[in-house]
Amino acid sequence: MSRPEGIQLMEGNHACAWGAIDAGARFYAGYPITPSSEIAEVCARELPAYGGTYIQMEDEIGSMAAIVGASLSGKKSFTATSGPGFSLMQENLGVGIYQEVPCVVVNIQRVGPATGLATQPAQADVMQARWGTHGDHPIIVLCPATVQEMYDFTIRAFNLAERFRTPVILLSDQVVGQTYENISLPDPASLKLVTRKKPGVPPEEYLPYQPDENLVPPMAAYGDRHILHASSTCHCETGYSNFKYGTNRQLLTRLKDKIYNYLDEIIEVEHFGPEDADVTLVSFGSASRVCKYLVGEAEKEGIRVNLLRLITMWPFPDQEVQKALANTGACVVAEMNQGQVINEVNRVNTTNTPVHLASGIDGELIRPEIIMTSIREAVK
Repeated sequence: MSRPEGIQLMEGNHACAWGAIDAGARFYAGYPITPSSEIAEVCARELPAYGGTYIQMEDEIGSMAAIVGASLSGKKSFTATSGPGFSLMQENLGVGIYQEVPCVVVNIQRVGPATGLATQPAQADVMQARWGTHGDHPIIVLCPATVQEMYDFTIRAFNLAERFRTPVILLSDQVVGQTYENISLPDPASLKLVTRKKPGVPPEEYLPYQPDENLVPPMAAYGDRHILHASSTCHCETGYSNFKYGTNRQLLTRLKDKIYNYLDEIIEVEHFGPEDADVTLVSFGSASRVCKYLVGEAEKEGIRVNLLRLITMWPFPDQEVQKALANTGACVVAEMNQGQVINEVNRVNTTNTPVHLASGIDGELIRPEIIMTSIREAVK
């Protein structure tokens, strides 16, 4: 299969795979799991034609370890999974964060816990994406809502991973991953791609974890003349273990600051509907598609509704949510779990705006009537 061009009818998972290839990904390691398996299928078929490598691993633990190793060897790398596999990846995801390894992890969410409903949608991995690993660390998470965004945000995820030298999570769900929609595929040569900064000093002067002015260390690759040592234990600028007092504080502070000092480059939200509203919906991913529909439906009942869609889930867009809460009479958080994002909304609710939950946990796209009921309750 040659690369599709122009306007195409495409599944979300296929769009993700092509986005990764166009972003320059040349290594995929993964284990098949519904509803993400189509990403692996495309990569198995197409990556070798681009000089890339596809490996089916024995499990998701090995998958995450493999993409960390491939990235340390200089290749843009990624994997895709769903909830149970994402759980297995957490320890090595923490390794990637601590070693500052750029890579992308795609999670096509399904109903859990355990096996749950293996092919049905959910949005219950929000907090796992943020805090799934042990320890304290930053993370970048993007949430696509359309097939076009599965392509576009995959490219953006790779760019952010390379820019900040960190794993980035693309947090999608079964609805978006397995929906077919028309998308526009650009000429790959027109894409603005970010590649990791290489060392600018002689090999004998290179320190693998000496940060630049943006707090991100230039990155050599295994096999280069510059020696790269990546340790999963507390390390200093040499990359070797260092347990002296203050070393871990210095490292963890920099890992956080290299992300949180540049939120203007990372945070993205979408505003939809009238600026002044009786009720503001806060949502993300496939649930936000239903919310967009309800902006018009609520208007028929004389209720002015708008939507704040969270594109960057983590770091959480505190200021954008605070502003939205200050400019509305009430808020409804629509999410396909029992209430995870609503806790973050309440955390930043400095105006004491009433916040209601519209929860969909039935193994299907959240129904409009569930959200509409919460909207009506909010304006009583």
